[in-house]
Amino acid sequence: MYEQQNPFKISDFIVMSSFLNTFLYKAVLGNLFDLKTIQTNPLFQSLHTLLMLLYRRDCRRTYTPQGHWLLKDIKVSAFIADLDKGRKAPQLLIQTMPHIIPHEDRVRLFRKYITNEKTVLGLTESACASPQSTLITVHRSRIVEDGYRQLALLPPQALKGVIRVRFINEQGLDEAGIDQDGVFKEFLEESIKKIFDPALNLFKVTSEERLYPSPTSYLQDNHLQLFEFVGRMLGKAVYEGIVVDVPFASFFLSQVSGQTAQALYSCVDELPSLDPELYRSLSYVKHYDRDVSDLDLTFSLDEECLGKLVTHELVAGGKAVPVTNDNKINYIHLMAHFRMHVQIKDQTSAFIRGFRSIINPEWLSLFSTPELQRLIAGDNVPLDMKDLRKHTQYYGGFHDSHRVVGWLWDILEKDFTEDEKGMFLKFVTSCSKPPLLGFAHLEPPFSIRCVEVGDDEDTGDTIGSVFRGFFTIRKKDPQNRLPTSSTCFNLLKLPNYQKKSTLREKLRYAVTCNTGFELS
Repeated sequence: MYEQQNPFKISDFIVMSSFLNTFLYKAVLGNLFDLKTIQTNPLFQSLHTLLMLLYRRDCRRTYTPQGHWLLKDIKVSAFIADLDKGRKAPQLLIQTMPHIIPHEDRVRLFRKYITNEKTVLGLTESACASPQSTLITVHRSRIVEDGYRQLALLPPQALKGVIRVRFINEQGLDEAGIDQDGVFKEFLEESIKKIFDPALNLFKVTSEERLYPSPTSYLQDNHLQLFEFVGRMLGKAVYEGIVVDVPFASFFLSQVSGQTAQALYSCVDELPSLDPELYRSLSYVKHYDRDVSDLDLTFSLDEECLGKLVTHELVAGGKAVPVTNDNKINYIHLMAHFRMHVQIKDQTSAFIRGFRSIINPEWLSLFSTPELQRLIAGDNVPLDMKDLRKHTQYYGGFHDSHRVVGWLWDILEKDFTEDEKGMFLKFVTSCSKPPLLGFAHLEPPFSIRCVEVGDDEDTGDTIGSVFRGFFTIRKKDPQNRLPTSSTCFNLLKLPNYQKKSTLREKLRYAVTCNTGFELS
């Protein structure tokens, strides 16, 4: 609503933000402000609050040109080196104005913080010859229940370490497979997929298909414990650099990152990300040019829950308090605050408690709300096939110069649309978006293995089968077999097709229908 009646022009915002960005940067470098006085210096607080107000407005609805917030005077490598040396000015800048360096460099800094913490905790190979691991056993039909039972009470330090998963299939037998971190990735993806399914009623979706905690999640037993658990699982995914295809409503991510506790935060500005229709209704109330009492509104709202009408009062006795021209602004803010905070306060608090037990909240200050979404779900950019090919590993006799491999990359590059490329990536990794820093950072690395036998004969990846595959590939034409994938290993299982047209047809069918998944 503020945005609709702002008397300034967009160009005024751009000039003002550029000036504040540069002024505060140079003021910190010139020791006008330091770490001791920043908390109490009213000039810094006022200027910084205005700067961040403009920046977050730009994050919600972009009004600046690309690269506007970056400072050209900064040499990022030197800036990071100064941070490592503990110099005060870079520390103050990264705490208060992280947007002045490129997003990719902040992601690298975030990953560096995690690596350093793992080293301190003894969770890396370099720090410990054999890091301690936690083994859990999970039945395929009870992934969430078994995972929750064994991981919910695990100390955060143990959860940050290596988690190994043994799957039990529908017949009650151990699933065969190579014991790699990929099995945990599979467990994590499947757990998150089930917990975030709106049918479970822990989370709901907005009109734009964005997730947020369900106000009626209390109908689920132990719902707050489940929120804390899923917060920890999502935190573990971010901690390990595993992207998961989970789109959140931005108002919820603002709460997760702690932005709602900051000065000049407005619930009304965030409301469109939850309920655009309610935002329009409240805008109508604000701009109503006659007596608002004509609308017959009170400081309360009615909602249907399980067939019953439930009345929520925004203030004590709110059902009897009419909305007037004098109090309508208060009504608007209370309504937005109720829908985005009060109604889901316990659920959000439990989720944040779990998430922050894995991810240090100070690290989150590196990112805006849209950037936090990218950190969780990957980058929303066109798929770079050359980068993917550059970081692909091959097994079973395939190699980068193999005829079928050449066909594959040519088909993906020239014949697949951007949507189909995204479906291909989701088919092989379970996420349609690439890692933020490129495929060099995909864990585990993307790989392609040649398979030649029928589905009923394929025993999966064993050391012997992979080793034998390096020496020979039979010439039998597997024209009736589809490509398959093992997303836990980011692995594409590709038959040795004899015709490029067959590969194109089978690959497109497999990725668009999302068929052919199997766990090695």
